[in-house]
Order: sequence, then structure tokens, then C-alpha cells
Amino acid sequence: MYAVVERFIRSVKSEWIGAQEYCSHEQARRDIARYVTYFCNYRRIHSAANDSPPARYEASIY
Repeated sequence: MYAVVERFIRSVKSEWIGAQEYCSHEQARRDIARYVTYFCNYRRIHSAANDSPPARYEASIY
């Protein structure tokens, strides 16, 4: 379980945040929520989803 969380945090940092600095906790929360809801679900490919974004993969199996 911890390895999955650590991998997720690494992905957020390397793929989304980079060297960006946030002015507030709320700004960081909104930006990271955008990463999860938009980028991870609709843009980022996942090997477990046959190398497609999860939203596209789930749409194809139902």
C-alpha cells in the first residue's frame, strides 16, 4: 500500500508540480485535484488499462 502512495506522490511531483510554488494550501489542493480528475483519468496512459487513460478504458469495457 505504501509503495502505491509513494509512486503516486512521485508522479504528481514529476509530471505536474515540478518546480512550481503555490501561494496557499487551497491553490495547491485545487491544482492537485485537477491533476487527478483531468490528467490522470483522461490524459495519462496506464499499463493496467491497456496503455490508455482509465476513463477511455472503462468506457470501452462497459
